[in-house]
Amino acid sequence: MQVVRLSLIFLYLIFSVNLTFAVCTVSTTSVSFGPYDIFSASPTDSTGNITVNCNESPPPYVTVSIGQSPNSGGFNPRKMKLAAGADLLNYNLYTDGTYSSIWGDGTSGTTTLVRRVRRNRPETFIVYGRVPPGQDISVGSYSDILTVTITW
Repeated sequence: MQVVRLSLIFLYLIFSVNLTFAVCTVSTTSVSFGPYDIFSASPTDSTGNITVNCNESPPPYVTVSIGQSPNSGGFNPRKMKLAAGADLLNYNLYTDGTYSSIWGDGTSGTTTLVRRVRRNRPETFIVYGRVPPGQDISVGSYSDILTVTITW
């Protein structure tokens, strides 16, 4: 059995709002898929988190988007790259546990999430990740780096 280790690393950006005193910050945890069995008929699923904290009053509505994969240049599919090679592994990120809405920037059929973030009460967004089965790839570590953007 071939074992492939997968990880997805989130980068984050902090965008300021029009008011000088208002601040929202974002932190992330990676979506780490673990071993991928190329012979399995089932997808490999995992989750990560995006946490937004704001000190603004009244509480703002915050939109969270996740950028395109630099390895695929798009959202569907996103692609992880083999650390020591050229192989690419298809995967995607979703806004829900039914894996029906691709998380993106609202273009190309993707969805963003909007929630009100109350002062000193961080809001956590679950990122649902899925690697489709049946991909014939080389053994090794695969990763992709994405940008998470918050606007309010």
